[in-house]
Amino acid sequence: MTVTVTPRLGTTDEWTVIATPVGEMMVIGDDDAVHFVHLPGSFTPTGFDPDRAGTPAAVRAAATQIHAYFSGDLIEFSLPLDPAGTEFQRRVWFALGDIPYGTTESYGELAARVGNPKACRAVGLANGRNPIPLVLPCHRVIGANGSLTGYGGGLELKKRLLDHERAVPAPGSTSRAS
Repeated sequence: MTVTVTPRLGTTDEWTVIATPVGEMMVIGDDDAVHFVHLPGSFTPTGFDPDRAGTPAAVRAAATQIHAYFSGDLIEFSLPLDPAGTEFQRRVWFALGDIPYGTTESYGELAARVGNPKACRAVGLANGRNPIPLVLPCHRVIGANGSLTGYGGGLELKKRLLDHERAVPAPGSTSRAS
């Protein structure tokens, strides 16, 4: 089930809502960095100050790259990101970006990569609190048995994102390995 959240906007943050094939998403940030990406159904625009609607540089770049991702023209985001979290959470979140497009990794594999192979549960909790989903691709993390587990946007959205990545050839390639 998708949980609606309303993060506190930083003093320079602005927000914009973008239409995607999976529903409307919200990007929040400033000229320097993206701070949040909200998945479809996880936000209510009326809960945000309309005077803070806008597209500063990082937000504009994120919107452009998200559109390119869904059109199949982008497999790796390249954005300035500044998610608020603990040192461990940030280590987990940034490690998500190393999971290749169209592939998955278990919580245990991710825990090992961040230097604590026994921290599967802590990695799962950090993954669940990822404030920049899609860009930091937490949808690529699965259970040890290969099952789709927990996702802030719901398992159906997780499946759609993984199916999208597996169906869209990486730019410059002629086929997509399964």
